Amino acid sequence: MISQCRLDQEAGRPRASVNLPRRIAAAPQLRPDPVPTLRPEDPYLPAVWQRSVYPLAERLGQKITLPTVSPQPRSALVFEGFAFASDHGRGHEYTLAVFNAFFAEDRDIGDIEVLAALAEAAGLDGAALRQALQDGRYRARHAEALREAEAQQIKAVPTIVIGTTRIEGMPTAEGLRNALQSLAAEEQA
Repeated sequence: MISQCRLDQEAGRPRASVNLPRRIAAAPQLRPDPVPTLRPEDPYLPAVWQRSVYPLAERLGQKITLPTVSPQPRSALVFEGFAFASDHGRGHEYTLAVFNAFFAEDRDIGDIEVLAALAEAAGLDGAALRQALQDGRYRARHAEALREAEAQQIKAVPTIVIGTTRIEGMPTAEGLRNALQSLAAEEQA
């Protein structure tokens, strides 16, 4: 969510002159089953958020809170929902709704009913998304995305690729500007 905010801020002007995708898409599961997900009541998450996430969010004017859902939900259904939303031309809107639900509203994005409501808020048919998730219609596509992330050695979230520049972790404003300028130069060449 913060990285999307940072990308939007930095890419706003050049986007008109650079062929830049509207969304960030690199969605590995950092803790795939059976690896336990994190618990916000353990010391690690609050410490990281106090030290890094909250100060950055404040600088960017982004409202964000450490979700209290415990243990943190796995993201497989979220990514399957993203595939559904993308197929219906609403991938970006769905992603923003999910990020906002988890990081601003403290909702459990591992719950199919929550995802169906978020799909509706993003302009999608919530019942159709619910059915697709229950049927596992996008499970293979998600598995392929995980294989691709592994092949590309994506280990950090976010991982942003702009042209030939790869940024792992939270990008700096300067890093994004440089990547966008490099992409613009590549496209003009």
